[in-house]
Amino acid sequence: MERSALVAGASGLVGHRVVDRLLRDPAYTRVVVLARRPLDIEHPQLTTIITDFGDLAALGTALAVDDVFCCLGTTLRAAGSKEAFADVDYRMVVDLARATHAAGAQQFIVISAVGASEHALAYYSRVKGRMEAAVRAVGFEAVHIVRPSLLLGERREFRRGEAYAQRFAPLLAKLAAGPLQRYRPVQADEVAEAMLRLALRGERGAHVHHLPLPDDNDAD
Repeated sequence: MERSALVAGASGLVGHRVVDRLLRDPAYTRVVVLARRPLDIEHPQLTTIITDFGDLAALGTALAVDDVFCCLGTTLRAAGSKEAFADVDYRMVVDLARATHAAGAQQFIVISAVGASEHALAYYSRVKGRMEAAVRAVGFEAVHIVRPSLLLGERREFRRGEAYAQRFAPLLAKLAAGPLQRYRPVQADEVAEAMLRLALRGERGAHVHHLPLPDDNDAD
């Protein structure tokens, strides 16, 4: 069955990899991208909607797709304040979920973070936990929450903290074995591949996933 997809955060580390995979996957015949500025991608199956994410509900049926891939996210340092961080990682994500569900989307695949919890000590993790709970409550047929650890890959913008962390990624990967495997650094390509794999699996309900995905049963 032919499917349509929407990607938010398409210019980011994982988002542009998701778009690339969707455009190459025969299961998808239409891909809609929400972006603040035009992307450097041209493809007959790609539609770009320029938005500041201020009033997504106003886009109405333009958001009518089967699957939503939410790759929106920033850091406290990049955002500049807790309020600005929450505006991206909570408000924009939840607004996207509500607007696309109202337009008829069936499933929502979103990037969160390892350790996300509404009761976490860290503000970053609490916001991610609140986002997860709000997305679950929207009413999609399927919600897939992907919780990667440190993301590896070449970003278009420089993030000093992540650049230092990536230098130590090989050591962290060796230390994260067994039950700690979910904390190992993960390539952005692996996250993008996991999101598509989950979208095409056909599972109903809400699921939380850590990486790497098991071969048989992905849900925790």
